[in-house]
Formats: sequence, C-alpha cells, structure tokens
Amino acid sequence: MVLDLGVLGIILIPVLISSLMDLIQKPRDVILHRHILAAFRETGRNLGQIAFTFMCLPYEAFFSMDSILRTLWRIGVAKKRLLEWNPSGDSDRTIREGLAGAVRTMWIAPGIAVAATICLAISRPEALVAALPVLCLREARLTSEQIIFLRKISRKTWGFFETFVGPGDNWLPPDNFQEDPLAKIAHRTSPTNMGLALLANLSAWDFGYISSRQLIDRTANAFRTMESMERHKGHFYNWYDTETLKPLLPMYISTVDSGNLAAHMLTLRAGLLALPDEQITGAKVFEGLLDTLRILIDFVGKTVPFRLIQLQDDLASLCASPPDTSEAAWEDLARLTASALEATCVFDADPESLAAWWSHAFACQCRTFLDELAFLAPWSTMSLSTQVLGDFPPLGKIPTLRILANRDKWLMPAMTNRNEGTTEGPEQHDAFHEAIKEASIRARRRITVIEDLASQSGEFARIDYEFLYDETRRLLAIGYNISENRRDTSYYDLLASEARLATFVAIAQGQLPQESWFALGRLLTSVAGKPILLSWSGSMFEYLMPLLVMPTYEHTLLDETYKAVVARQIEYGKKRGVPWGISESGHNTIEGQLNYQYGPFGVPGLGLKRGLSGALVVTPYAAALALMVAPAEACINLEELAALGLEGKYGFYEALDYTSSCLPRGQVRAVVRLFMAHHQGMSLLAMASLLLN
Repeated sequence: MVLDLGVLGIILIPVLISSLMDLIQKPRDVILHRHILAAFRETGRNLGQIAFTFMCLPYEAFFSMDSILRTLWRIGVAKKRLLEWNPSGDSDRTIREGLAGAVRTMWIAPGIAVAATICLAISRPEALVAALPVLCLREARLTSEQIIFLRKISRKTWGFFETFVGPGDNWLPPDNFQEDPLAKIAHRTSPTNMGLALLANLSAWDFGYISSRQLIDRTANAFRTMESMERHKGHFYNWYDTETLKPLLPMYISTVDSGNLAAHMLTLRAGLLALPDEQITGAKVFEGLLDTLRILIDFVGKTVPFRLIQLQDDLASLCASPPDTSEAAWEDLARLTASALEATCVFDADPESLAAWWSHAFACQCRTFLDELAFLAPWSTMSLSTQVLGDFPPLGKIPTLRILANRDKWLMPAMTNRNEGTTEGPEQHDAFHEAIKEASIRARRRITVIEDLASQSGEFARIDYEFLYDETRRLLAIGYNISENRRDTSYYDLLASEARLATFVAIAQGQLPQESWFALGRLLTSVAGKPILLSWSGSMFEYLMPLLVMPTYEHTLLDETYKAVVARQIEYGKKRGVPWGISESGHNTIEGQLNYQYGPFGVPGLGLKRGLSGALVVTPYAAALALMVAPAEACINLEELAALGLEGKYGFYEALDYTSSCLPRGQVRAVVRLFMAHHQGMSLLAMASLLLN
C-alpha cells in the first residue's frame, strides 16, 4: 500500500503543483473567470493523462522488464546477439496499428486484469464485489429506482396511445391533446405520427402492456384505415383529418415524413415477423402489470390498502421467478385478475379520480392476459393429471405460436396411442383432444394474420422517391406541393438532420444511389475540443430522432456527434441554470383559438440558424431521446423535470417554457400542458431501446 501511494505521489504531485501555479499566476490581460475555467480545463486534461499513464503501467513495466532480462541474459549467459538492439523509438515497436494491434501489443494489461479476477474469485469471492468497479471500467448504469421511474413513465406514455388512438379517430393518432387553457384534441395526423403510433403498439407489447392479440388488432385496424386514404405514388400526404380521412390543404408531400414512415414500417415488419417465435406469455406480462400497479399505488395516497401492497409483492415475486408452465401462468393470472377486480371496487366511490382510472386499467390488463392464455392454450384451464404431463413434457412448457401451430400434428396421434391403454374417461380425453386441436388452428390463423400484416407493412414502406430527387445535386427536395404540382426548390443538404433517415432508407431499398449519402453536407464545429456535425437549428430532434430506428457504429463521425451533442446540451442547461433538453416543441404562446404554438428551438453553437439563444424552452422528449446516448445523465434530468411538475397523466407534458416574453409578470417558468403524438412516440421508443435493449 505504501509503495502504491509512493508511485501515485511521484506521478500526481508534480501535476497538482503545476496546476496550482497556473491557477495563481493569472495574466493581466485575461478575465478572471476565463482564466479559472482555462486552468481547470488544463488540470482536467492533465489528470486524464495521468489516468492513461496508470492504465499503461503494466505494459511499461512488462516492456522494461523484458529489456532488462534480455540484456542480462545476452551479456552474462548467452554471449550472443550482442549487436541486435532496437532503439526505443524504433518503428518496429509501433508497427501494429489500430485497436486490435494495440491490444495484441499490450496484452499484458488485460491479461493481469483477467488473472486478478480469477484469483479473487477463487481465493476471496467476497472481495470480488468490491474489486469489480476497479477491474471492470464500465459506463454508469441506472439504479433500480431509476429503472422503476422510467418504466412508470413508459406505462403512462403508452396511456396516451391507449386512450386517444381508437375508433373515434379511425385508429390513427391525433396530433395532440392539450389540457389547458381549453381541453381539446387535435383531430389531424401526419405520416410521422402514424409510424410512431404503430411502433408504440409494438413497444407496448414488448413492455408487457398489451397482448399479442391487441397488437395485431390495433395494427390491422390502422392498416385498414391507411389503405383507404388518398396517396400519391405511395406517399401519404403531410396532414389528414383523422375523422374524415381527407387530406388537409395544401396537399403536400414531406420528404422527412415519408422517410420516417417508411423506416417505421420496415421496423414494424421486423417486429411482427418475430412474434411467432415469442412465448405466448412470459415474465414481461407480470413486469407490465407491476408498472401499472405501481402507478395506481402512487395515486392512492398515503394510506395504501393492504390488498394493493400484497398484490405488489406477489407481482414482484412473479417478475423475479415467472411461471414456467402454461398451467402455473393461468393460475397466477386468474388469482391476479380476481384480486384486481376486488381492488377496483375500493375506488368506485370516486370514479373520476386517477386512482379509479388506473385501477380499471390494471384490472383490464390482467383480464386481457388471462383471456389471451385461455384462447391460445385452452388446456391450461383444465386439470391435467400428473401422468399426462409426465408422458408429454412439452405440454407443461409455455409454447411459442410456431410450436403451438404444429402441436396437433405430432401430439394428437401420440395421445391417441397412449389413451388406448388408459382408463381415463372419454369425456376428458375428447375435451383435451379438442383443446389441442383448437389451439393449433388458432395459432396457425394468427401466424397467417401476422405474416399478412408484415407484408402489408413492407408495401407501405415502398414509395417512389424519383420525383423528389435532384440528380444533379444528388439530394432530396424538402417536399412536393401536389396542389400546385411543384417540387420545392430547397433541399435537405445536411447529414445532421432528420432527413438522413429518408436518404438511408431509400438507399437501402435501392431507390437512390449511395452517392446521395455522401452528398449530404458535413459542416463541422467543435465542442469541448471534439468535432461535431452542424445542424440547422441545433435541436435534439435533428440529431437523435433517426437513431430510434437507425443503426450506429462506434467511433464514427455520427456516433461522436451524438455524444458531443448531449454533452453540449447538458453544458448549455447548466450555463442557463435550467434542466437540459432543447428541441423543437410547443411553447407557452397561445393563439386566438386557444391552441399552444409550436416552434423550432435549439442550442447555440450546434445550429446554423441565428437567434437560438433568444428563447429558452426545455422539452422532456429531448432528454428521453438522450437516454440512448447517456442514460444515467438523461434519467437524472428527467427526474428533475418530473420534480418541477412536468409529469402528467400520459407521461411528460410537452415543455417547460422559461422565455420571459412568454410568461406572466413575476413568473419564472410555465408548464406547456400539451401531449404531442410524435413526441410521446419518440419518448416511448427511446425508453424501450434503453430498458428492453
């Protein structure tokens, strides 16, 4: 220990003394606060170099020891190869380039780490827990409380789509719902709204908030509506009335909206095709129920009924150790459903309360999953003998749809042969045979429906880009005005814009040449010494929205940009003394029809647009998008926004407006009590990306 501290002091003390001297010796022509910031920045850089030096110490020690031992052997023992020496700066020492080459050259450092881990695990396993943070340098992870917080926000956010996407709007998402100053629903929608709402259905199934049957029904209902809507060369128009399904004037095709919808349809198609290979029930069902129950308990108040506490404990236990057979799952869901119905009665006295709303949602969720299991595995409700389950072990396991679809083909003949030598009653035998047969038929029908929806989803993604594409510039136009039969004269020419998703999809479909990707502008700026792509308005939407469905690759320009953008957003929030997360959003300006206005907001230094520092509007969906890049920092920021009153019935409200010109006298900030479909959808997808991997 003393030796370790000595080595640390030898390396660290000179740097600290030098940093202290730099801080004290301020040049006369430099402002004090700038001098202090520069001194701290230099100190941070020096400390980073020290950390890197420590990381390289095992390799340096190995390299030096190799040289010493080699020299002693040649001079004292072998008396050979005395002229074969390489200077320390010889190129042979660095001939291996790249990360793989560096790892091969410096293998001793990770080798020591692995050996130390194995030794600790064998000799003192209890010490391994304390040593893991040192042995494994990993990015900050969310705490269990933060995961619960985000899951509850996810469930509330799904509540928006659960409530507003229904037959009243032809299963299309209305653009927004505002609570103040007048509660109203905006009965219009866009292609981006439609795509995100469809992916919200898929995310809700992933979270365990809806059954596969609900996912299929909601998707099929939306597709039936979309098939009936007027289009142009495969493109949906920019806006439709969700009640009449008529395009709103002027009839316009937006390149960004079309690209978003195409990408979302391709993502949905992949998700649908994976459904047949998923178990018909599982742990996520109980995890989704627990999210809903936790929200209910939050709204109950200080005195929580014992029945709810017991339900919460039961669900937590089921999440930790989910049932592994259909029969056990049926029994657990039946018990939960009965308890949920009993709990609902407690809130009948105040049916308009949020507690009553969530208790009803919880009971419906329990009943839905119980009915789903009874529909796909009807034998779960029957009392099968231990002998039957022992003779046919697969019956006890929770099947996938694909396994279920073929179960009657191999199980029915086997059971017929077995039953010839048994004394079981014919009624039970016939009922069981009928249950197996009916389940397989239902599974095959469902798989057929899923495959049809996946095919339909792929068809919606096929759109014609030719009339939007300029071959000379190799760029896509902003859009096309159908009413005037005119293509826009402006083009999307920045890589750091939401339009790159449209270009990416079009290239992947073979409709645009790869050169169009490289034609997108790569104007750079510098943030904290790192290069970063410039966008038009410096908004989180431009940078991170495509990341919801696009792949990213480490150490590329886009990947480094994502990280630098989030860091700059955090820095700007600290500078202005507010939570961070700035992007285009609604703000606290209300027009004559009592609707909130919408505007483009961004961070100065990230966008080409002027005047970005004039307004200060913080929107939670921007921080939600950042969960994909910096989860710990983004979650802390979202918790702060919730503490400031931005958490509502359907997740986060639209924004927190700090712009003085938009506030009443004496007020510091205003909550924009608005829920926008595409921001809710992006938030839900970002949380699914983080929490469900």
